[in-house]
Amino acid sequence: MNAGQAGGGTANGGGAGDAAGGADAREIAELRARVAELEQRAPKRQHHRVRSTFAVVLVLLAALLTPLSAVAAWSSDLIGNTNRYVQTMQPLASDPDIQNAVANRVTDAVMQHVDVETLLQSVAPADRPRLTKALGPLSGPITSGIKDFVHTVALKFVSSDAFATLWTQLNRRAHAAVDKALTGSGGGAVKLTNDAVVIDLAPVVDQVKQALVDQGLTVAAKIPQVHTNFTVMTSDSIGKAKKLYRLLELVGFWLPVLTLLLAAGGVLLAVRRRRALVTAALLVAAGAAVLGIALWIFRAIYLDGLPADVSQPAAASIFDTLVRYLRTSVRLIITLGVIVALAAWLTGRGRAATRVNAAWTGGIGAVRTATGVELGAVGAWVHRVKTWLNWTVVVVAVVILLVWNYPTAVVTVWIAVLALLALAVVEFLDDDGTPHLAGAGGGPPAGPAAKSPA
Repeated sequence: MNAGQAGGGTANGGGAGDAAGGADAREIAELRARVAELEQRAPKRQHHRVRSTFAVVLVLLAALLTPLSAVAAWSSDLIGNTNRYVQTMQPLASDPDIQNAVANRVTDAVMQHVDVETLLQSVAPADRPRLTKALGPLSGPITSGIKDFVHTVALKFVSSDAFATLWTQLNRRAHAAVDKALTGSGGGAVKLTNDAVVIDLAPVVDQVKQALVDQGLTVAAKIPQVHTNFTVMTSDSIGKAKKLYRLLELVGFWLPVLTLLLAAGGVLLAVRRRRALVTAALLVAAGAAVLGIALWIFRAIYLDGLPADVSQPAAASIFDTLVRYLRTSVRLIITLGVIVALAAWLTGRGRAATRVNAAWTGGIGAVRTATGVELGAVGAWVHRVKTWLNWTVVVVAVVILLVWNYPTAVVTVWIAVLALLALAVVEFLDDDGTPHLAGAGGGPPAGPAAKSPA
């Protein structure tokens, strides 16, 4: 009995030992499998780390090249395109500061060639009453009176439509001179004057002289032809800018393309592409913002460095006009960057984005239910091809932006708003005939972002 019990106890002990040994063996096998799995994952993690590093580098390069790309495109377009330059400078003809500065320059040029005593002695007796009548309202010494009279006539002319036409012609000639000086094309001996872009106001002086004669100052006809320059742009190094301009001419188109490719490459190379897209869009927008700040600082430095005899208001107007399209590009890039970042964020699975998407789907679904519209086969078809429809909306919006001639930030916002409305229409028409709760499992993807690959 005892022996049997002992034998039975031994058998039971052996069974327990075997069970314990089997459990230990299973645990060891599981640990070995786990170690093998971790060893296999290590190279993959290392590969992800390398990809992420290159993605960060590409995105940072795109952000750094954004200001240079905008400047290169603006310089190549402004200097290399005469019509673009003339179109840029055309509004200055109606600028009061420019009109006053041109009138002052013309008045000074005319008065430098006026010998008042000689001219008065040469006036025929029959013309003296007419001259007295013209100068009668003017007070002060005769020289001051004539100068005020000349300035009044000059200011009246530069405020006319004739001056606007003449201003356009003069700027077209000035641009041709700059283009010849920088590219060496077109022949001739045209050069920049004292490292500055200048406009010869001789045609304006001739028109003012004729107006003076018509208004009674007939002695103005005896003034010889006067050439006086009106400075449009000045720089200590503009005369040495030929190499820089040729470089900008080469990279003016390709540098923006390279910047876009670098940003796209960084996003595609990243492990978390959606997050990379948000980061890239915001960094590119930040790069454009830096350029905007730099323009503001350079404007102050440029105006402070001008000679004392240069009209500060006129110079400020010219500077603002010349960089107008560059500033427009800055605002466009910032706006587009924010829109792309917002769209990429809304397509994510974050808590806040999910709530926004649920509100979007639920709101539009509530409107569809409240209207009682029966979509039938149309709703079922839209439900099947919704992804393609959303992609179509995004592609059309991008194409419109690309083909738009010099889009602005306002145009970009309107394109985004219209695209959002189109996505809302698609969402409204998406009805497969089965009721569903917004954001519930098994229902359609929630929100415009979930259905839009923007």
